[in-house]
Amino acid sequence: MYQKILVAYNGTTESRSALRECIRLAPGSSAEIHLLIVVNVPSYLLVGEYAAAAVLTAEEELIAEKQKMEVELSKSHALLTDAGLNVVTHLEVGEPAIVIGELVDKLGIELVIVGHSRHKPLALRWWRGSMDALLVEKIRCSLLVAADKQ
Repeated sequence: MYQKILVAYNGTTESRSALRECIRLAPGSSAEIHLLIVVNVPSYLLVGEYAAAAVLTAEEELIAEKQKMEVELSKSHALLTDAGLNVVTHLEVGEPAIVIGELVDKLGIELVIVGHSRHKPLALRWWRGSMDALLVEKIRCSLLVAADKQ
């Protein structure tokens, strides 16, 4: 049985399926469940496409997004702990696949659970890439892709 599981969550319906799948696995209270929300930095902050005035607005947006995700993190933490799981929360800022990969290495994670949507067009997923495809290359543990039932 897995003793260190990381559940990637972002508040979407797809990622809620990752929460449900973790509960369904019933790892028990001895397992460490690391619940992760990654707030993505707007790409224009990384490449400097906008003037300094726009950076202030982007920083405000980032703060607002972090506050919103803290609420989501609290709700999902309650869901998992109500199911009898031992949960450690993480709220990080960065590129999700990179942050997940770093936490896998740092924490000795054995299983990563992510959600996946069947509703996005295949061409769009292929062209832009999908988080699960990126993760396959970045992590050195098992990956469970929880699909929404609809």
